[in-house]
Amino acid sequence: MAIRKVLRYGEKSLREPSKEVHKVSRKITDLVNDLLDTMYAQNGVGLAAPQIGVNYRVFVIDVSTGNEPLNPLIFINPKIIKKSGAIVSNEGCLSFPEAYTDVRRYKNVLVKATDVNGRSFTLEAKDGSLLARAIQHEFDHLEGILFIDHCINRFDTESVLKKYNLPQLEVEKLIDEPDLEKELND
Repeated sequence: MAIRKVLRYGEKSLREPSKEVHKVSRKITDLVNDLLDTMYAQNGVGLAAPQIGVNYRVFVIDVSTGNEPLNPLIFINPKIIKKSGAIVSNEGCLSFPEAYTDVRRYKNVLVKATDVNGRSFTLEAKDGSLLARAIQHEFDHLEGILFIDHCINRFDTESVLKKYNLPQLEVEKLIDEPDLEKELND
């Protein structure tokens, strides 16, 4: 369909919660195709609608690598219904070109969503896999949460943002995660 401009950190709409999709219409299927085209063009693993300025609860992921065939996964109105375990993950984001930092994530997630055909499905991602982390990362975008809000070290993250001329960390947005912190320290 079309390769869209990916909004950079600092754009207000990246911090706004997204609206539910009430019907998988032509508008939504076009959005999904644009998300996929844009994600692949940027060599991304995932992309959420808010990142292209559309605040609907839709994201796409493809964790295939190397010579594996493309395996796009489409999530419409996703809900994370179960999460467990804890890991530290070094993450980046297409809205933060070249900037990476360590964040806390759940090791295992169970997500329920609707596919592009309007069918409900459940998917489990385990063991801190790239898929498990990507689901959490993209889901956060739908809530107006960014990966840096989960950072392990605020000062390291601030220096990474500065290095790439990105806006400063919004300290008031940092998420207190005592359950994950406890599990990581045990």
